[in-house]
Amino acid sequence: MSESGGIHLVAHLVDPANPPSRKAPLVWAVGAAIPWLALVVAQVVWFVLDSGRAWLHVAAAVATVIGIVVFVVVVPIWRYRVHRWEISPQAVYTRSGWLVQERRIAPVSRVQTVDTYRGPLDRLFGLANVTVTTASSAGAVHIVALDSDVADRIVAQLTDIAAIGAEDAT
Repeated sequence: MSESGGIHLVAHLVDPANPPSRKAPLVWAVGAAIPWLALVVAQVVWFVLDSGRAWLHVAAAVATVIGIVVFVVVVPIWRYRVHRWEISPQAVYTRSGWLVQERRIAPVSRVQTVDTYRGPLDRLFGLANVTVTTASSAGAVHIVALDSDVADRIVAQLTDIAAIGAEDAT
């Protein structure tokens, strides 16, 4: 501690540098568009069955268009600008979110498992997600929307790093 009561940091922590795949915003947009499409269909059916109260239909349509613009256009671009990851011999470091942002640092010595997940849209676009489970009450660290070959390399890299320092991981 310094005389002013502050803590001196030994190393300056730099934001993680690696972004998700360039396809990530498109995958996130398509994933967000699916429920909005269902809402549009429901509103069309509602209008056909009850064409009275035009003001209510217009208000619902305007709210839906605003929701589509925000969640299908703005949020995927925003998420892409925020999401980052980095792997060093000492730690896995991620930054994620859009409205609420989270930074996670997981020491490699605490890594227990490394998994990949590929949902239907991920497979369609050739993406994968990596989950790094650690001995932490905060839960796993997720590196999302990676090109499949990058995800496979990360899994291999983390497995190699964790094997070198396999003394703890509890």
